[in-house]
Amino acid sequence: MSQPVLELKNAAIYQRESLILSEVDVTVEKGEFVYLIGKTGTGKSSFMKTLYGDLPLTEGEGQIVDYNLRTLKEKDIPYLRRKLGVVFQDFKLLTDRNVKENLLFVLKATGWKDKKAIDHKIDEVLDKVGMKTKGFKFPYQLSGGEQQRVAIARALLNDPELILADEPTGNLDPQTSVEVMEVLQEISRNGNTILMATHDYALLLKYPSKTLKCDGQRVFEVVQKTV
Repeated sequence: MSQPVLELKNAAIYQRESLILSEVDVTVEKGEFVYLIGKTGTGKSSFMKTLYGDLPLTEGEGQIVDYNLRTLKEKDIPYLRRKLGVVFQDFKLLTDRNVKENLLFVLKATGWKDKKAIDHKIDEVLDKVGMKTKGFKFPYQLSGGEQQRVAIARALLNDPELILADEPTGNLDPQTSVEVMEVLQEISRNGNTILMATHDYALLLKYPSKTLKCDGQRVFEVVQKTV
């Protein structure tokens, strides 16, 4: 049995001194597509931030892509993040450079040197998100949906073991949300593991999958009602 990509046992999640979530028991297996839902302020973002090392885990057990969150040191965080692909709501693209240069920046920052390999990787991830012809464009020349596709491509650069998507459709209209979701679904079908925080319940109905809910300082699995 392979080790889960993410496992939290009896974990408590804090934002500074305030307890956000307690007694968190979560397991995500390789290849799963998991939603994290809950109203604004129920702890979805704090949960995500704990996973990519923005908030320390101080209680309970937690391991993610072979890193122990309890003993995670500051210097290990960049290496942890290389094994994770993180997609944010607000894209976080560098506005002063084009799509390819945005991706190049990440590869260089994570130690890639071989120009041929770099070019090949950039083409490969842009192809996966249907943006292969837009590499020369600047973020301001792209729609919100296209920018989010580039952000997903960026998250795929280092072949992450787990993709954390924090409200990836939060700034997009319903039609564009569906398009971005199709991209994530396709990536998931290719074997990538995805944990996606969202409050877009229409997407859950359209693409049912394992769902965790944050509510009342707890995280629990909810069974989706099939209509």
